[in-house]
Amino acid sequence: MASIEKAITRLNSLEAGRGGGNPAGDVRVQLWVTVAFLLALLSIPVYDPARLLWMACYPIISSEICGIGYLRVLLRSLWILPLVVVIGVFNPLLDNAVVWKIGPVEISRGWLSFISLVIRGLLAFQALVVLVESCGFQDICRALRYFKCPGVLVTQLMMLYRYLGVLMQEALLMKRAREARGYGRKSYPLRLWATFAGQLLLHSVKSAMRVHVAMTARGFDAVFRFRRFSHAPSARDWVYLIVWIGVFAALRFLDLTAFVGRLIM
Repeated sequence: MASIEKAITRLNSLEAGRGGGNPAGDVRVQLWVTVAFLLALLSIPVYDPARLLWMACYPIISSEICGIGYLRVLLRSLWILPLVVVIGVFNPLLDNAVVWKIGPVEISRGWLSFISLVIRGLLAFQALVVLVESCGFQDICRALRYFKCPGVLVTQLMMLYRYLGVLMQEALLMKRAREARGYGRKSYPLRLWATFAGQLLLHSVKSAMRVHVAMTARGFDAVFRFRRFSHAPSARDWVYLIVWIGVFAALRFLDLTAFVGRLIM
């Protein structure tokens, strides 16, 4: 029970960004920094994993500035690792051209692309975790609407976020009911877990429908309206944005690995 309650509390804290402080001070600037990071990250050649490793400086530094801690960000990004591995698991089989040979070990282009895909996926997800933790999900959607992001997309994001809360609340109620009627029983057959999953889906859909009816009765027209930003980004925010863009450009276009290697030699 404690794990579900902890997850609900964590989800609620993300709404207002109470997981850490925004290093930029303005959510719009932090959003632009994240977008610039993702563009630089995705534009790096797929057969250059060494350059991708240098891009890890952004989630490491920004998470520490926010007070989140990079270890927590890293552990949360591991949830996406199975998906990334499934996407690129066939790369070593499809591309067998050897590019490196270290003694008897041969490294093909497929393995390079696979490693690059894993690093790219983890770093991209870490940047998003830092963004949500520092700014809050609602303020991010507010910034998206400020930048003229389609209202349908923002509404879908907000409704998905709300439905996650409903789903976890129903899971908590079912867990408590199961424990109250289980007479101390801890384990259940697999067929009962399938029943629990179906009941959870039905209960959460019913709760979501009740929430939608209540919102419609209060005049909701499928568009979330956010309060406007009362001030422009400060000079400190602009400096923060320019510095990170410069760092991303340097990491993208300069071969820092070769430069450090020459210094060591």
